[in-house]
This record gives sequence, structure tokens and C-alpha cells, in this order.
Amino acid sequence: MNPLRGRSAELGRLLDALRAAEHGEASVTVVTGEPGIGKSALLRAATEQAGRHGTLVATAAAHQTDDISPLASLAPALRAGPDPLISTAHFLELAALNGQPLWLAERLADLIGRRLDGEAALIVLDDAQWSDPLTGFVLRIVIARLASAKMMWLLATRPVPGGMTDQLIDAVQDQVPVHALHLAPLSNEAVLELAADRLDGPLDPALSVRLSGVQGVPFLAEQLVAGLYLSDLPDGLVEGVRRRTASTTDLCRALLRTAAVFGSEFRLEDVAELMGEPIAKLSPPLDEAIRAGLLADGGSTLTFRHELLRSAVLADVPPSAQRALHRSIADQLLAGGRGPAAAAPHILAVAASGDAAAISTLRQAAEELLATMSITAVSVIQQAFELTPVDSPLRGDVGEDVVMVLLVARRFDDAQAFADDLLGETALYRGPVTPDLRASILLRLAPHQWATGRLDPKDLAVEGAASHLSERLAAYRVLAGVQEPFETDDPVANGVQLLAAGERAQAEGRYGDASGLYAKARTATLDEVGSHPAIRIELAELFCLARTDGLEEARNRLQGLLSAGDSWVAPQLSVLRAELELAAGNLTAAAEAATTGLRWMAEVHDHSSEPIARQVLALVALQKGHLSEAREQAAGDEQIRALLAIADGDPAAATRLLDTPQDFPERHEQLIHAATAAKDPRTAQKAATLLGEQAAATPSTHFRAAAQLVAAHNEADRAGLSQAVELLREAPRPLLLAKAEELYGLAELEDGDRATAVAALEHALDSFTELGATAQAARVQAVLQAAGVRRRRWAAVQARPETGWEALTPMERRVALLVAEGHTNRSAAEELVVSASTVGTHLRAAFGKLGVNSRVQLTRLVLERFASPPNA
Repeated sequence: MNPLRGRSAELGRLLDALRAAEHGEASVTVVTGEPGIGKSALLRAATEQAGRHGTLVATAAAHQTDDISPLASLAPALRAGPDPLISTAHFLELAALNGQPLWLAERLADLIGRRLDGEAALIVLDDAQWSDPLTGFVLRIVIARLASAKMMWLLATRPVPGGMTDQLIDAVQDQVPVHALHLAPLSNEAVLELAADRLDGPLDPALSVRLSGVQGVPFLAEQLVAGLYLSDLPDGLVEGVRRRTASTTDLCRALLRTAAVFGSEFRLEDVAELMGEPIAKLSPPLDEAIRAGLLADGGSTLTFRHELLRSAVLADVPPSAQRALHRSIADQLLAGGRGPAAAAPHILAVAASGDAAAISTLRQAAEELLATMSITAVSVIQQAFELTPVDSPLRGDVGEDVVMVLLVARRFDDAQAFADDLLGETALYRGPVTPDLRASILLRLAPHQWATGRLDPKDLAVEGAASHLSERLAAYRVLAGVQEPFETDDPVANGVQLLAAGERAQAEGRYGDASGLYAKARTATLDEVGSHPAIRIELAELFCLARTDGLEEARNRLQGLLSAGDSWVAPQLSVLRAELELAAGNLTAAAEAATTGLRWMAEVHDHSSEPIARQVLALVALQKGHLSEAREQAAGDEQIRALLAIADGDPAAATRLLDTPQDFPERHEQLIHAATAAKDPRTAQKAATLLGEQAAATPSTHFRAAAQLVAAHNEADRAGLSQAVELLREAPRPLLLAKAEELYGLAELEDGDRATAVAALEHALDSFTELGATAQAARVQAVLQAAGVRRRRWAAVQARPETGWEALTPMERRVALLVAEGHTNRSAAEELVVSASTVGTHLRAAFGKLGVNSRVQLTRLVLERFASPPNA
């Protein structure tokens, strides 16, 4: 290998990053530069050095045609070498996930992490500007997921503002260091050294003069030395290629020109078929082209040694010949069963406005690409639309395809804007907007509009539309709540009405009924215009099923969806898992699922479930006594604020828990909290009433037990509390069971039955501790210790910090908050029903723990922490 000239500083930076990766600091380096500036040579030098150090090296290069094949750009790196990153079996497994990009990326990250297991690796992708969209998406996730691995990611790209590498940098720069390396032209000295290396001897003075004309571009310097570059840019390379090929056979020149139209990468059998020559006859001219330095043989495919060389060859193919070749290539690919997607680039190169055959093939190509390459599908269908004349009868149908593809590609705003223009009879479409076209497009938009709360009932009626489309629109009016249900034989309309019935049942707290209705709606859903996505219906079904006695069934089914469901709804799947794990008392798993859901939301740009994820994280933090974290996670949530206020010593805030919405995670536990924390018996009674209504609407075990628990607590009914405890032993709600045991133990302790009380409280303590609910464990442990209970070892309850907000006792917090609201010691004492001196004692203790020495400082600290005091 010839030495790398003029790039010692750049190579040194790459080797520094490589050494850092070997010591556990993952990074990404993006090398940018114009064509021919030496990016590939720098990458080759880095990979050679990495190999010498024993680092695992995986390399690949993207090609212009990669955007029609999922993961085409990255796949060669995964399978490179005798001991590849991904085994054959696992690679085939990944191929089955091409239509589920998030699952594919997560699985790939897991496989690479397991494969490396502490081993250092360098993964290289050249010509990244041509990467297929799936490769770009996968890299963003995999790099972030493997931020702690010994990995260096090295990408080379032409400057493309907003392109794949810019998107990659934006996505991962918070997880791993990103280094940008721009290659400038070489110095004249470096160019001369490079030329001397290629000639393996001294330079002729005349050649040295001519080398000054390559403007520091190493590729052109090499071609000048090789006789393929003769004069100034840009014609010099074309002339040089002509000179080099002049001595080759006519068949070699024909092969090169035909191949140049195919693209930078091609198969010999395709070129042979197009030329009408047997492959054996092309072997000698192929050898000529390789010896001429124009082609490289990769085994299954051939490539031009550089895109600039292909461009130089292509310059000798007249435009009319290029068009004819593109058309023949498209016909050949279609006839050979390669599919419309493979033919699409060649059709787009020659298609003219109004070409019905081209438009038809492009529509088919978009449909073929949609499942795995939706971004490419959008580009193809939009170009098909541009080829369709504005007054063509096909314009409306192709326009509907555009809306459909944009929706599948999750470009919802673009789909809505395009549909508005199309249906508004703007310059976009001058043909008649038929009732069926209008109804069909409205039905395609309706599921997303409903899911995002943007469904406008006034748009859901189209006079003159076909009966089945009219009935489907009417069904969405039922879903919107502006029309009564109706009888229909149309399966889509029936499914939407079942969904509407499920929504009503869920809103009324009839979770058992809702779960059954959702199940029917899901099984009735067909893949037709207006159908609601079955996966979203199933999410609602599992949510309701978990609120009956079907929590374990819901968890099991959800686990299947997390491995085989639609990865575009991964955030919603993960957040639902967080809710179910919270219900099952698995606090760590709940927090992990909620955090994963937030990460996935960022990756798929869908934050619709973020409030629920934050609620779960806040509730877990409250269970663990981490009040600051709870406040940060759901600072604006009224229920979380009420719980925080109660934790800060404000029992009056319990009343606000009565307004907990039906869909709040484990709402019944908040109502129990309201009843047990409130000093006002009316709050406790209202909580009992609400729980009784819930138990009547959905007679599940835990709802019945919760209603009985609060009713018995309000009436100091120890027998009723004991029955609630026994009932909860049948339900998979361990946190609720421990809470019931705590209440039962407290009631028995107050009544004087110490033995029964201690047994119940110790069991509650052990359960809270095992589940990680340290705040509740600390409360129960304090009760037991106050009752004189002695244990050889107490639960590992976290000690109260010595400083900061969490160091304050509940009374100290309450005093601090009242003072921040403007109370004097006397008015605070009246509020708390204690003496002013007691308030002063607590206030001094709060000053010391918070590091303040005045009421003004205390007020400022509270306002910074809470925005407004939680007692307000």
C-alpha cells in the first residue's frame, strides 16, 4: 500500500479516536470532502492501522442505487470478514425485520453488543451520502445504544447539508463524542510526493508543472500520472478516459458505456443481456476495462473505481442513447422479474409528462417500497404525481396514492397539507374532485386525525359518494360523538362503530365491556380505506383488560407485541408496558419501560404518550421517596402535584385527588390515598363513593377490594379491612395488597390487638421493601418502631438526607411552604393548629437544612423549586 501523503494530521486524529475506542470511549468521526479529495484513501489507511492493532474492522460503501434496498449500505459491513459482526442466521433474522425499523435497530444493537463483548471494533461506511434511509435510521439508534462499547464509527461523505450524516450527528451527539474532519485540497508538495509514489521514481519536470493544475485533488493527480487526466477541469478527465480507452476494443468501450448507464455498481449478466452478448464473450473486454483502471471486480458485482470515472465514461454516451438505454434497462428489469422498484430509477431518467406506462410502474414501485423503504416510496410516488398532467383523469388517483404513502411514511402534516390542496381544487389538480375521491381521501386521513384529536365532524359527509364510503364516514361521525350508531353490512364501518362503543365504555369506566368491544373491533378491522390500525385498537384493549382481572394476560400479550408488533408504535407499547408493570408492582421494570418509551419517542418523533410516561416515572419516584425526581418528571400534572403536596405535609391536597381522570395510572390507588390522607371525612366518603362506582362498572377483584378497603377504613371496620386484604391476595396487585395490610395493621394497633397488628404491618413492610417502595416501607417501619417492635434486622430503608429539601420532615416542609406563601409564624401556627414557638422551631430547622437564613431566601428557593407553592 502506498503511503498516505499530506494527511498525517487527519490520520493522527483518526488514530487518536481509535485508541480512545480501544479504551472504552466510543465515538463517531465524519470525514467530509468533495469527490476525489481522498476520503476513501484516508479510510483505507485508518482501517489498515486498526487491523494491525488487532481491532475488529468492518467496512462497507454505499452506492447511488442503495435507496431501493433496505439496509443495503450497512449490510456488507455486518457480514464482512471471516468472523463477521453478524452470523448468517442472525442476518436472516434481521432481514425479516426490514419492515419494522425500530425492532431491527434494537436487535442489531443487541447482536453487535453481544458479538463484541468488550472487543474493540471499527465500523466504516464510505460514500455515506448515498446510504439507504433504513441504514441512516438504524445507525442513529445503534450508535446511541452502543455508546458504552469499544467502538469507533467512521463515515465518509460529500458535503450534503441536512443529509444523512447531519441527521446522524444531531441524533447521537448527546450520547457519544462526534468528530468532524473536513478534507481540504492537498498542498502542491503532497501532490508531487503522491505522484512520485505512483511512478516509483523521480518526476519529470514537465509532469510536475502539469500536476499543479489538479488543484490539490489527489484523485486527479493519480489519473494524470496514469494518463487518464490531460488538462484542466472538468474536461481533462473525459479526455484522459477517451485516450485510455482508445486502445481497447470496440466491445470494451461498448461495455463501459452501457455499464455507466446502469450505475456505479452493476451486474455483468445484466449488461450482457442488454448488449445481446453472451457473458463469455464479454470476459476479454471486461479484463481490458479492469486493466485500464476503470472497473473493479467485487465478485458478484462490478463497480467503477470512482464515480468521477463513471461520469467521464458517461460523457461519451449521447443523451438520446442514454435515454434509450435507460428505457431498455427498465424493460429488462421488469421482464426479468426484478420488480418495479429496481426499474424506477431508470424510468425516472427518461419518463416524460403524461407517460401512462411510466406512471403506472412508478405507482407500483412506490407500493412495493412502502413496507420497507417508505422514505424512498414517498419520493417515487411524488415524482409519479409530477409526471401526471394536471388535467389527466389519473391525477386524482395518483394524488390519493401520495396521501396514502405520506401517511404510511408518518409524514402526517405533509399528507394533510397535500390533501387540502388536492381537494381544494387548487392548481395542484384541475380535474373534477369526484365524491368518491373526496370521501376516500378523507377516510385515509380520519384514523390519524381521530388519534390526534383533529377529527372535524363537519368533514365527514360527502354527498354522492359510494354507499360503502358514505357509511364509513358516518361511522367516524359516530366515533366523533355527533351521530348515533346505525346498522351496516360494511365491515369497516362496523369496525369503526365497535371502536366507538369501546371508547364510550372506557370513558365510563366499564373496562370489561370496553375490552370486549375493542377485541371485536380489532378482529373486524380490514386493510381497506378507512380502517383503523389494528395495533392501536389492541393497545386500548390491553389497557382495559389490565384493569379487569386480566393483568397477566395483558402483560403476556403486550410482550408479544413488543417483539413482533408494529415498531412505529413502539413508544406507545413501551409506555403501556410501564403502566402494566406499575400495576404489577414491578417498580424498576416500570421505570425502565417508561424511560425506553421516552427514548423511542425521540427516535420516531412521536411524543403523544410522553405525559403518561412522565406520570409513571413520577409515581415510581414517589414510591421510592424521591420527591425531587417526581416533581421534575411531572411538574405540571395536577395529580402528581397533589401527591407531592401531601408528601410535603398538606393533607388538604387529598381533595384534589378526587379529580383523578379515569385513564390515570392505577387511579384507584390515588382514590385510596385521598381517603387515607384526608382529614376531611367528606373527602374520604367521596373517595369511597367513586371506588364503589368503579367496582360496579367493572367488577374486578382489585376494584371490589379497593372499594371495600376505603369503606372499611372510613368506618374503622377491622373485619372489613381483613376481608379486603384476603380479597387482594387473589389479585396480582402487590402494592395494593401491602397498602391494605398497612391499613389493617394500623386499625388493629389502634384497637389494641398488638399481635395481629404487628404481623400485618411486618408483612406490609417486607412487601414494600421487596418491591422497592422505600417511602412506604419507611413509613411502616416508623410505626413498628414506635410500637416497640424489635427486629434483628430492619429493612434497608433509605436514611433521610442531612441537607436539602428531602432532609425536611413533613412538618418542616409544611412550615416552609406556608412561610413561602407569606404566612407569619402566628398565622402558620393557626393553620397547623400548633403553637407559634413550635412553628419557629420547625422553621429554624428548615433554614439549617436548606442553607438559608431568611424568609426571603426561603421563598426564593421554594419558588425556584415549585414555580408556585404546591399548597396553593
